[in-house]
Amino acid sequence: MSAFEVFAAWRPAANTAIGISQAAAADPSPDKVDLSVGAYRTEEGRELILGAVREAQRRLEADPATNHEYLGHGGNPRFCRLAAELALGAGSAALAEGRVASIQGVSGTGSLWVGAAFLSRYYRRSRVALLSAPSWPLHDLMMERAGLELRRYRYYDETTRGLDYEGMLEDLRAAPQGTILVLQGCGHNPTGVDPTPQQWQGILAAAQERQLFVFMDNAYQGFVCDLEEDAAAVRLFVDAGLELLVAQSFSKSMGLYGERVGALHLVAASADVARGAEAALQELIVPMYATPPKYGAAIATTILADPQLRQQWQRELAELPGSMLRRRQQLYDALQEVGVPGSWEHILKQRGMFSYTGLTEAQCGHLMERWHVYLTPDGRISLTGLTGPRCRYVAEAFKDAILACPA
Repeated sequence: MSAFEVFAAWRPAANTAIGISQAAAADPSPDKVDLSVGAYRTEEGRELILGAVREAQRRLEADPATNHEYLGHGGNPRFCRLAAELALGAGSAALAEGRVASIQGVSGTGSLWVGAAFLSRYYRRSRVALLSAPSWPLHDLMMERAGLELRRYRYYDETTRGLDYEGMLEDLRAAPQGTILVLQGCGHNPTGVDPTPQQWQGILAAAQERQLFVFMDNAYQGFVCDLEEDAAAVRLFVDAGLELLVAQSFSKSMGLYGERVGALHLVAASADVARGAEAALQELIVPMYATPPKYGAAIATTILADPQLRQQWQRELAELPGSMLRRRQQLYDALQEVGVPGSWEHILKQRGMFSYTGLTEAQCGHLMERWHVYLTPDGRISLTGLTGPRCRYVAEAFKDAILACPA
């Protein structure tokens, strides 16, 4: 008997978006459609490298000062400052007062993990982490592996396929004081359902009432509406004077998926706490990975620090939310044309790159096995993997799966 029986329980192709995407890549079928991973593709199905990113790369390659030396444990300090300004606003009082501790993370995922480890070690008010029902699966995994107790607050309403706002508020108001509250600033993964600005005000009030500690996942800034509107929820909580953590990713906004570019920001009650927290965060990083990747952060810094290049990036980024809205409309139109059973208005109402279709696990399995349409077992699809010419094929596949595997 193997000493490593636990390995048999881990099936990445069945349990993770990247694993499913790998299965799709290995599928020889010419009909395959990969709707699993949230990586942007053009409307022709090609990978996109932004012009601003190419120019930043050119500049770095031409600069004789570019090298491959180690970064410090906390990463590139200039990148950290520019990333904090992007998330919190250049005029943020917390930044001006020195109340923000920032470290460069290994994209958003690594930043979330460092944040979870930080809370597990240093946060003393609660060992409970409240996550939305449902949430991104890695939220669950990270909080649990960090030693925190997982609990849920109502979020997705199966009936309306929208936000269960009243249920969410009721659960937040019933939470023990000081509980860790995990929120997503925009483009909620996996549901694509976001609170309205007015609802965010109610969520803030509930967090203040119960003195909840907010851990904000800010993975999609600029990818849902625009850079300013997508940062509104983060800034609302910061401007209200709450201490909170913000995990930030540049995978989507700059297309730097494999470069693993991200940051973690602690907005503290005082500059003294921020200084101590930054040292504590770096101490946690040392045994994890010692120093973060250098090249991707250099690309992001080059773009954010140069006004002309930054404007080019913002222009290019501004086109992507519109592209995803068009794909939502194309898919909805195809579903209507084919006559897929059920109501599909939620496809148009949800936001960002993901849509929670409402398909069951059995229907998702049928889609992959019979139609070579790859998606996660909870019915989440990434609109970025959908091209206009394939919408009818996907709609026909949905119809067949629903008829073959009734809910």
